[in-house]
Amino acid sequence: MREIGVGVIGTGFMGKSHAFAYRAVGGAFPECIRPRLVAIADADADVARRAADQYGFARGTADWRTLVADPAIGIVSITTPNALHKEMALAAIAAGKHVHCEKPLAPGVADAKLLTEAAESAGIRTQVGFNYIKNPLLNLAREMIAAGEIGDVTGFRGLHAEDYMADPEVPYTWRLDPRGGAGVIADLGSHIIGIARFLVGPIDEVFADLETAIGSRPAAPGATERRAVEVDDVARMLVRFRRGCRGSIEASWIASGRKMQLAFEVTGSRGSIAFTQERFNELQLYRAGSDPRQAGFVRIEAGPQHAPYGNFCVAAGHQLGFNDMKTIEVADFLKVIAGERLQVADFREAWEIQKVVDAAIRSSGERRWLTIA
Repeated sequence: MREIGVGVIGTGFMGKSHAFAYRAVGGAFPECIRPRLVAIADADADVARRAADQYGFARGTADWRTLVADPAIGIVSITTPNALHKEMALAAIAAGKHVHCEKPLAPGVADAKLLTEAAESAGIRTQVGFNYIKNPLLNLAREMIAAGEIGDVTGFRGLHAEDYMADPEVPYTWRLDPRGGAGVIADLGSHIIGIARFLVGPIDEVFADLETAIGSRPAAPGATERRAVEVDDVARMLVRFRRGCRGSIEASWIASGRKMQLAFEVTGSRGSIAFTQERFNELQLYRAGSDPRQAGFVRIEAGPQHAPYGNFCVAAGHQLGFNDMKTIEVADFLKVIAGERLQVADFREAWEIQKVVDAAIRSSGERRWLTIA
């Protein structure tokens, strides 16, 4: 079977998830090109070596440039802080590698455009980590909306809320550095914006309100000195979709008690579809016109009938997990590289999402509706 070498840059949360996915994809999707784990990089050489041992890479390195230049590597996965994506992705593209990059692709729309055009000009296949749209039930929702099963779409409500920054004493991190782009509107907002586009289509106009609720944080763990926060903690948007309907989108990383409330409701003239990541093996469907005594949302439970659930488990109700979504993302990327399917979440899609993010930032500052270029 054909193989392709993989190098992962970064060993944190998403580096671990990428490593797991590239390890697991061959078992769940035996028809795919087989990934070969060549190298994993971290700024700390000891951390890189330990990660290589743990995840099964041939070597660990403290120099991401040697990873990118390695002729044995055909895919470079970038899981580093946002501000580092551009340099690493451009280097990988110049070396002729396919690029799997975490979201957001870049701090701003200009860099996202630059990366998109560089990859497309070089004929490089790209993938950006919008793994939540790989949920089989979101694909079902998209198919039902496209088929008109809930009628004409009349509205979208979307929310991505977590609480990992809710404590004012959480120290200042790279997520709060404006050189890496906006705050929660990019970090979490990009996911729900991407889902809105995936389900309902392009967003043409936004009116946004971005709020910095916690104005300062400890400069470092254990520090008494505090550092000013210049990015948003909460983002709220009204949006107008190209298809004619309107909606609302919200993101917060200070929503106390919420660990993963990625949720949406799409309303239509003949029904509605609702979902939350807190129960992400379930989709709620309402069909209008039924007997009022029996009317209400019906729960659709994920199972082998919702491909590719069956690649992981033969029994309904046993549930997929976060890393399974990442494995599906990797499988789809490998199929794109092999020319077996069209890409959904590539650099160009990340650029389109970044356009919405940037427009929201400007809209909030100017206090007006903005058309997305």
